[in-house]
Amino acid sequence: MVDPSKAQPAGEIPSDFFELSKLKGIAKLAAESPLARTKKNVEYFSLPTRSVLNRCSNPEMPFQWTINPYRGCEFGCKYCYARYTHEFMELRQREDFERKIYIKVGAAQILLRELKPAQISGKRIAVGTATDPYQPAEKQFEVTRQLLEVLVRAEGVNFSITTKSNLVLRDLDLLLEASRRNTVRVNLSITTTSTQWAQILEPRAPRPDLRFEAVRKLVERGLKAGVLVMPLLPGITTNPANLELVVQAAFKARAQFLDAGLVYLMPSALQHMLPVIDTNFPGLSQRYRRAFSRSAYLKKSYRDEVLARVARLKEKYEIPGDQREDEAPAYAPDVPSQQLKFEW
Repeated sequence: MVDPSKAQPAGEIPSDFFELSKLKGIAKLAAESPLARTKKNVEYFSLPTRSVLNRCSNPEMPFQWTINPYRGCEFGCKYCYARYTHEFMELRQREDFERKIYIKVGAAQILLRELKPAQISGKRIAVGTATDPYQPAEKQFEVTRQLLEVLVRAEGVNFSITTKSNLVLRDLDLLLEASRRNTVRVNLSITTTSTQWAQILEPRAPRPDLRFEAVRKLVERGLKAGVLVMPLLPGITTNPANLELVVQAAFKARAQFLDAGLVYLMPSALQHMLPVIDTNFPGLSQRYRRAFSRSAYLKKSYRDEVLARVARLKEKYEIPGDQREDEAPAYAPDVPSQQLKFEW
């Protein structure tokens, strides 16, 4: 089960490590976090952790607790809303979120202490809401796997994992074991079948086809797995042709569910998105500036229109539904940006 020594990326945990962390703010803790490892353009730090199981206070979310094994994410998705979380640590340089990754020291031991039946009974836990639990750091530090080793011991827990990485397949053994006594759901985040667009928007995440294949393999092994088509970007991934390709590919991958959502761009994310729009989708530059200058959220009428289209596509491809093969190809040439005509 849990190997405590593996949960410590920077050596042994001092006896007063966690007590001291309670007395300091997150910015001070981050500033004092020891460097655990480096690689090209990325630094990994060992972060003292007060708590792993964090309450979600937003009633609109389909979960009540969250777990994030890391702070920051190397995938570098340009639209990522979670970039603002580095500001809590007084890290405000544009690339800090993807170049300074904080490893939550002793996360498995903390979760073991926090996972109390009275606290989680009837509640859902979401793993990976402000960071990707299977980003490249996971290959080295295995914090997510250690957390799963704790969840395997539990009974009656309802938890999901959300990721853009096929590295989740590494933990098939633990996910299957956990699913025998718990409710387990794996979400693969995929908004386009276009490798070209994915490289622009999610520069260091695995290719979309690898994620669809991960869905297929998870489902074939008996796990509940599906696709989160989110966050959709207006005028780019919301166009009808792209949406149909994604839903069709999810169907072919035997996805057991598919949910969609629109992007919201807080200032920390918007400053990353606008240069990407200017360079790759210049015809949308003014519309993005106008749309997100008034709010981080898109107009409700537009969001409803996009989600209604996705709902029709889900019905067309029977997701969830039977698992027959479809003769149409799941992938097609990129749709030129000038064909994107949704009004927003």
